[in-house]
Amino acid sequence: MAYEKPLPRPTSDTAPFWEACRRHELRFQKCLSCGHVRWPASILCPMCYSRETEWILSGGRGRVYTFVVYHHAFHPGFKADLPYVTAVVALEEGPRFLTNIVGCPPEAVRCEMPVEVAWEDLEEGFSLPKFRPVS
Repeated sequence: MAYEKPLPRPTSDTAPFWEACRRHELRFQKCLSCGHVRWPASILCPMCYSRETEWILSGGRGRVYTFVVYHHAFHPGFKADLPYVTAVVALEEGPRFLTNIVGCPPEAVRCEMPVEVAWEDLEEGFSLPKFRPVS
């Protein structure tokens, strides 16, 4: 069965992120000038405008910053998942990351809930980072 949801479209800035995800590694850019860890990836640091960066490995842990429970599918590919949770996770390294919360009922999701990365491997060559409650 073909994957019916929209897939990421890697750019030259985000390709290293998606390559790392295939290895089940969550990586983000870190500015070598000021230390700011950022997402999304970009050519310039939004804090100091430096072009000097490195890709660091995230521990894959954070807390739910905010979330919404979808009861209506705005794309046909998501209809079978209803209801589902889309959240912004504040990662321990600093960035906030838009994702889905999996592995718990939508009514159990709360702001500040500790979460960890959970990988969804797709035949299309992507591994999507989603998050589940920390056991």
